[in-house]
Amino acid sequence: MKLQYKIAELPKIAKTILEAASSKILLFYGEMGAGKTTLIKQLIKQLDVNDTVSSPTFSLINEYFSDTEGTIFHFDFYRIQNETEALDIGIEDYFYNIEWCMVEWPQNIENLLPLERTEIHISVLDEDTRTLEIKNYDTTI
Repeated sequence: MKLQYKIAELPKIAKTILEAASSKILLFYGEMGAGKTTLIKQLIKQLDVNDTVSSPTFSLINEYFSDTEGTIFHFDFYRIQNETEALDIGIEDYFYNIEWCMVEWPQNIENLLPLERTEIHISVLDEDTRTLEIKNYDTTI
């Protein structure tokens, strides 16, 4: 599924992603400044989290709680040096539970990604416009 949107349409786009995703593992691809964190903030808000959402660039992971969805994990692997760092935080345990996992810079842990996942590719068209492509990967197909 491909979409084009304006930044002001993020709530609608977040809802569309949640409806289209076949997995609770959401992987976000896009250049620096494409809006990955901004989109994730909106997704987490759509999942009924009232906490302030911020990028886990230095901590690698932030955890949020929703009364309706349970725990939601937000990962940022931009600064990761190697996949061993992700293994050290127990990434496999996060990926193979039933909670939402939202991952920025998943290409930095490519060999650790689960087969069942939803990829969100964001491209910048201009200062206010983005294109988004949602790709579902499901091993049951």
